[in-house]
Amino acid sequence: MKRAAIFLFVSSLLLVNLAQSQTKTKTGAKGGTGTAATEKAVAALEQKWLEAQKTGNADILAPLLADKFVNTSSEGKLTGKTETLADLKSTKWTSAEYNDVKVHVFGNTAIATGGFKGKGTDTSGKTVDQNERWTDTWVKMPNGKWQCVATQAAPVKG
Repeated sequence: MKRAAIFLFVSSLLLVNLAQSQTKTKTGAKGGTGTAATEKAVAALEQKWLEAQKTGNADILAPLLADKFVNTSSEGKLTGKTETLADLKSTKWTSAEYNDVKVHVFGNTAIATGGFKGKGTDTSGKTVDQNERWTDTWVKMPNGKWQCVATQAAPVKG
C-alpha cells in the first residue's frame, strides 16, 4: 500500500512537471509570446532590414540595431552601428533579396540566418554583385524590443 501511494505521488509530480514544460514550450519560459511568435517577430525585423537596404533608408534600420552593434562584413571588415548605417545610405541596390531565412530562439536571444543576393553600386560607383550567407544575433532588450547586436556575412562561391 505504501509503495502504491509513493508511486502515485511520484507519477503525479512527473505529470505536473510535464504539463508545466508543455506550457512553457507554448507560451515561452516566462509566460511570454512563445517561440513561434518570437521567430515570426524576428523574421519580420529581418524583412525591415531588407527594406532598409533596398531603399537606402537608414531610419528604418537604426532602431533595429543596438548601440554597441558589431558588423563583420564578408570582406572581414569590422564596423559599428554608425558606419553600418552610413554604408547602407551610400550603396544603391538595383536588386536585393533574402532567401532561406531561419530564426532559432534561445530565451532572450535569437539567431537568424539566411542568404542575400544583391546587385547595385557602392559609394565610389563601383558595381556590387553580392551573394552571401549571413548570421544575425538578436537580443530582447530590457524595454522588450528586439535589437540586433551582431551580424556576420560570408561570401557564397558560385
